[in-house]
Amino acid sequence: MKQSNDVLSGFGTTVFEVMSKLAIQHKAINLGQGFPDEDGPEDIRAMAAKGLMDGPNQYPPMMGTAELRQAVTDANHRFYGIAVEPDSGVLVTSGATEALNDCLMALINPGDEVVLLEPLYDCYLPLVLRAGGIVKSVRLDPPHWGLQKDRLDAAFSEKTKLVLLNNPMNPTGKVFTLSELELLAEYVQKYDAYAVCDEVYEHIVFGLNRHIPLATLPGMGDRTVRIGSAGKTFSLTGWKVGYVTGAEELIAKIAKAHQFVTFTTPPALQNAVAFGLGKDDEFYQNLKDSMQHKRDFIKNGLQSIGFETADCDGTYFINADINSIGFEGTDEEFCKKITTEAGVAAVPVSAFYASEGAKTNFVRFCFCKREEVLSEAIERLDQFFKAN
Repeated sequence: MKQSNDVLSGFGTTVFEVMSKLAIQHKAINLGQGFPDEDGPEDIRAMAAKGLMDGPNQYPPMMGTAELRQAVTDANHRFYGIAVEPDSGVLVTSGATEALNDCLMALINPGDEVVLLEPLYDCYLPLVLRAGGIVKSVRLDPPHWGLQKDRLDAAFSEKTKLVLLNNPMNPTGKVFTLSELELLAEYVQKYDAYAVCDEVYEHIVFGLNRHIPLATLPGMGDRTVRIGSAGKTFSLTGWKVGYVTGAEELIAKIAKAHQFVTFTTPPALQNAVAFGLGKDDEFYQNLKDSMQHKRDFIKNGLQSIGFETADCDGTYFINADINSIGFEGTDEEFCKKITTEAGVAAVPVSAFYASEGAKTNFVRFCFCKREEVLSEAIERLDQFFKAN
């Protein structure tokens, strides 16, 4: 038989699936895959249930229900002062991953160069390659994950079509500063590129840090699209409801890709998310406070065992240095060891690099779990390393 497509088939099973299966086999606490262990707000779920029963349950508009597009528009203005038209500046997708795929399909031609900041979320590389893009990597180093000008110099060129920015950033937990964003915006404009901003963790930012959309910087509004996700904002990752916001011209191009991918997203879920986006400031503050408390809990627990941890200013994730406790193997070996022997699963950060042969001595722990689960995980790790 003739060979199938060799771009995606060249990738192995996602690291999240590998570690999750290993965790199940060994009855380990899974702090690898990034999903909460409690469902989101009951009132949002009740709205979805009501929508399913009351209907309609047929195809909604391809761009998304009017209710959700208006809610996304209102949220953009409420939180960031961004003004878009709900009918032409918002596109609803079946999750943020679909949104990313649509953006890349719409904006990249084969041979275009795409700048990726690494470590990067695992779907970015295959999606860029499948669209025919040529990856130019900009590496961020732990423990502070700073964006360095010389590395941007090496990555950007006249061939650059697009930069893909994840902010707040998975897997690092980094929240980019205003000065870093201004630097990145300077390069995007200098080389007349687009910016696709994956901002699914926009409301999970800790301490005095704040999320600043790249689209709000001077000169960036017409060349930037930002992606949000109900999954992360409302702890409803299984719903797969995402949304893209941007200038009318860009959204029109991206919608052309969307219509040939999923076309629509369940209307009851869309309208329930619209209801959720209208929640008061207390909800969003409680989300931040709750996740920050869990971040502090696991950070203190890991440090009490002897781990040094990298900066974590947002998201669900914190990274720990395996060399700091004397482990001399690879991060992948470490994750397999603690999953099978200590009963706690994590993810090797080396899996998030696009560069050939990238190695790292950090592993990622997910902390969006109940406190008793995090406590048990810390106890298991503590007992394991005391015995070894």
